[in-house]
Amino acid sequence: MGQGPSGGLNRQGGDRKPDGGGDKKEKKFEPAAPPSRVGRKQRKQRGPEAAARLPTVTPSTKCKLRLLKMERIKDYLLMEEEFVANQERLKPQEEKAEEDRSKVDDLRGTPMSVGNLEELIDENHAIVSSSVGPEYYVGIMSFVDKDQLEPGCSILMHNKVLSVVGILQDEVDPMVSVMKVEKAPLESYADIGGLEAQIQEIKEAVELPLTHPELYEDIGIKPPKGVILYGEPGTGKTLLAKAVANSTSATFLRVVGSELIQKYLGDGPKLVRELFRVADDLSPSIVFIDEIDAVGTKRYDANSGGEREIQRTMLELLNQLDGFDSRGDVKVILATNRIESLDPALLRPGRIDRKIEFPLPDIKTRRRIFQIHTSKMTLSEDVNLEEFVMTKDEFSGADIKAICTEAGLLALRERRMKVTHPDFKKAKEKVMFKKKEGVPEGLYM
Repeated sequence: MGQGPSGGLNRQGGDRKPDGGGDKKEKKFEPAAPPSRVGRKQRKQRGPEAAARLPTVTPSTKCKLRLLKMERIKDYLLMEEEFVANQERLKPQEEKAEEDRSKVDDLRGTPMSVGNLEELIDENHAIVSSSVGPEYYVGIMSFVDKDQLEPGCSILMHNKVLSVVGILQDEVDPMVSVMKVEKAPLESYADIGGLEAQIQEIKEAVELPLTHPELYEDIGIKPPKGVILYGEPGTGKTLLAKAVANSTSATFLRVVGSELIQKYLGDGPKLVRELFRVADDLSPSIVFIDEIDAVGTKRYDANSGGEREIQRTMLELLNQLDGFDSRGDVKVILATNRIESLDPALLRPGRIDRKIEFPLPDIKTRRRIFQIHTSKMTLSEDVNLEEFVMTKDEFSGADIKAICTEAGLLALRERRMKVTHPDFKKAKEKVMFKKKEGVPEGLYM
């Protein structure tokens, strides 16, 4: 009985394998998990403090940047709100100012018409006129300076209601301002070949009365009011006028006859009045009217309004030359190459006292003109100017100048620096051919 259990134990021990192999394998060693926190265990807070305590927010840097961004957005929105509020508050004032500006612009009008103030009725009303219409009774705007308004002054008028909206400060017609010769011409009496008698006459009639008027007072005569220069084209009429402008210190006004012909009724006579008024203001002065035959032709029964307007312009010119108003130190020089077509009333003594004829140059004058134009040219030794001086062809001073210029161009064309005698021959033939070709035969007989 006692051997049973022991035998059984030994048998069980004998059955176990010495290498430890069994049904189940033994587990490998695994380290324990790290603790969730280090240190003493925190106690849970209880009461109201636990409820008010904010939880920890991570990461703190990104949240700070976001907060700053939101604050900037808030500041911008506040600024925008304040700007919108100010705009809403100032909008009525701006609308009122814009409305006032539009009213003033509407009153002034664009464009404005130019007129004349005929008569002042009271502080706010006047009678005005324009060059294209009758007279009107209109109002004067409140912003116009009433102290500068006087009958006869130039004003700006509204283009629809014709009310006075401004004053033109410069009363001189712009066309007259352009006529004044600011820079003296370069031509002098030394540049004129011959014409000694003509130069002497124009000095006695124009220059001497302006420089030494006492001589005429001592002898007891009135100096001539004006002279007329007439002759064929190219004989030196305009050149002599340039020499007068160069030698005198008086104000020189140059006008072409065609400039006095204007489009609207009454503008031509008005321009003549303005011309002589400015000449009187700037006296001593000389008025040179070139091509006077444009307005001074003989009067006849006109069939068109344009012809009648030209005649009215000439009548105003006659009135200015010999009217009730004294001309004073204003001398008039007229120039034309068709004196036979001028009205006799324009040429009578008292208006035009001296008539100076410019004939074609004689042999002596031709020689002098050739010397003047060839003095700066490089001539070859074979050039014989006497051949052209003694020719039977009728040369004017302009023709001689054209021959010298053409001869120089022919030398340049062949790359020569000296002008030869054949150049002058070719130039003479060319100029004479052009002259006979362009002028109808028998015009200047």
